[in-house]
Amino acid sequence: MPLFIRDDEVAAMAEELARLTKTRSKTEAVRMALQHELDRTRAHVPLRDRLARIHEKAARIGLPNPTFDMKAYTDEMWGDT
Repeated sequence: MPLFIRDDEVAAMAEELARLTKTRSKTEAVRMALQHELDRTRAHVPLRDRLARIHEKAARIGLPNPTFDMKAYTDEMWGDT
């Protein structure tokens, strides 16, 4: 099914995108732009959902060991004991 661009500004943007990206046609430029926007939109996860996942992971990990001695650990790792 053909896509007709009847808006001069949109047609000009498609021509510019085709020129800048060196695509074969305005159709290819529009296809690329639409695919990019679909991918970007589908990949977007709301901040609330991202934070919820981070909180779940942190809860599974738990609190740090308050008796852990980082200096002793580092010394042992580097052989400075």
